[in-house]
Amino acid sequence: MTSKYGVTAIGNAIVDILATTTDEFIDSQVQFGMTRGAMTLIDEHRAKELYGLMGPATEVSGGSAGNTMAAYASLGGKGAFMGKVANDQLGKVFTHDMNAIGVHFDTPSLHNGPATAQCLILVTPDAQRTMNTFLGASTQLTPDDIDESLIAASEITYLEGYLFDQPEAKAAFIKAAELVKKHGKKLALTLSDPFCVVRHRDDFRKLVDNHVDILFANEEEIKELAQISDVEQAHKSIAAKCDISIVTLGKNGSAIAAGNEYIHVDAIPPAQLVDTTGAGDAYAAGFLFGLTEGKPLAECGRLGSLSASEVISHMGPRPVRPLKSLL
Repeated sequence: MTSKYGVTAIGNAIVDILATTTDEFIDSQVQFGMTRGAMTLIDEHRAKELYGLMGPATEVSGGSAGNTMAAYASLGGKGAFMGKVANDQLGKVFTHDMNAIGVHFDTPSLHNGPATAQCLILVTPDAQRTMNTFLGASTQLTPDDIDESLIAASEITYLEGYLFDQPEAKAAFIKAAELVKKHGKKLALTLSDPFCVVRHRDDFRKLVDNHVDILFANEEEIKELAQISDVEQAHKSIAAKCDISIVTLGKNGSAIAAGNEYIHVDAIPPAQLVDTTGAGDAYAAGFLFGLTEGKPLAECGRLGSLSASEVISHMGPRPVRPLKSLL
């Protein structure tokens, strides 16, 4: 690897607040827009209300792309992150956490505007996570925040699909994609959530058709993007548009398509399934680490499975022991 950084990620800078709950509680909140097993956007008032209803909670810096970079660093990769936090306590926590784990992060903080973003994550007994996200300051990422020198110094720039929910952030995405092409680097995209794909299908398709080299999706996301109900057919239809596409299949592992290759990779069962929060983020980290280390695609997939297995064995979306020790 000749670049200074293996991966630079651009995404929502969010502090996760996790608590266990019951199926009954999730059912009681459906009337307020909560969707079991998915991510629902909420406003600041709803965030405060829901926080008051939650049980004892664990707070940890999160955000999908932030989690990926945490796992990437834990594997031994050198990475960077771009995202927006407010000049408040949670913003300082997020900034400290990212730099403390070895991920370069120096996007200027927001001084006038909403608070640092937070995601209230409710984990049911089956380890399924239901996310309720107040995007706050993270939505204020603009094209001016995109650091061209970081993109030029990175082998891969990784974009988080959730960021598409705000016009300014979407513009920042497009600028990043153009800079990646300008500097002859690789662009990776994670679709993030099936509802995110529904909201932005046309824009995602344009991005995949014109810019994306490496695509990450789960079963529902790839079906929504392709508008095809069969997962493998959906995957293969999209795979023709980019160099490498990966679809995670939960306990059934993952599938990798690249040119004429179609590789199935087994999942690695965790010692104990506790919380699936961050599984896809960790998988992407393992895969990208393998890629930036020059590993074969099947080995990249295995590293993805290994990373995801560690993360789902405990509460929280980031590794609690160095992933490098598992290699």
